[in-house]
Amino acid sequence: MNGGPSGFNNAPVTKTFVIASAIFTIFLRIKGGPDKLGLSYQDILRNPRLWKLILSVFAFSSTSEMMFGLYLLYYFRVFERQIGSNKYLVFILFSVIVSLLFEIFAVALLKDPSANLLTSGPYGLIFASFVPFYFDIPVSTRFHMFSNHFSDKSFIYLAGVQLLLSSWKRSILPGICGILAGSLYRLNIFGIRKAKFPEFIASFFSQLSWPSTGSPRGPTTRNVTGSAQSHAGRHVERTYPAPMAPSTEPAEDAIATLVSMGFDRSSARQALVQARNDINTATNILLEALSH
Repeated sequence: MNGGPSGFNNAPVTKTFVIASAIFTIFLRIKGGPDKLGLSYQDILRNPRLWKLILSVFAFSSTSEMMFGLYLLYYFRVFERQIGSNKYLVFILFSVIVSLLFEIFAVALLKDPSANLLTSGPYGLIFASFVPFYFDIPVSTRFHMFSNHFSDKSFIYLAGVQLLLSSWKRSILPGICGILAGSLYRLNIFGIRKAKFPEFIASFFSQLSWPSTGSPRGPTTRNVTGSAQSHAGRHVERTYPAPMAPSTEPAEDAIATLVSMGFDRSSARQALVQARNDINTATNILLEALSH
């Protein structure tokens, strides 16, 4: 399960966040500073240090945490493709701020000034993303291994468990706070799911991040209406290949890949027929249909 087309196509905010997280983590490891980033009662309530709060949002405490964390951030770019960069930026800020408030509240209750209670890294955003992952991303493949049932989503959950337990108590608490933040976002508290930043903010991230190849950037939603289907058939027939013969059905795994990006099944099938079962071309058709 790859979360859609490879690379950061249509996900400039995710790309910027991943690059920033990697740079901060590597820089602090070179300087020998990641072990000092764990937040404690002393840092938050007695002697607040803003720089430490900011760095704790981006920099992981260890290389193994960085590997699993960046992999999950990269996979969850599918949500930016679904709701658009403007709304996804709201999701990031909401997840980070709310999870951080939960962490501060938890640290205040524990009142242990002698230890770093919370590991650093974007745990709030990562584990908040598991909420829409659980509810909104369908299972496309199921298989058995050693008499156990698995799906293509199982690997993402396993990576999440590994990250959650990476620093034991220090990482479990930020993970739980992230899940709570993601749950509040899904409940649409204060109408947060309708909020979005102006278009020029997303354009700024598109220019800030390194160039991507592949399909052009465009807004996506979870459902593609019938009007979008008619646009796809009418607008792009001069640009894309002629459809396959009616007897040729698109591959099921190709349909599942497009569905995991947020397109409905019938639209995904029609686009694949139009694109002769080429996923990248079908993605372009669906994105272009949504832009009209």
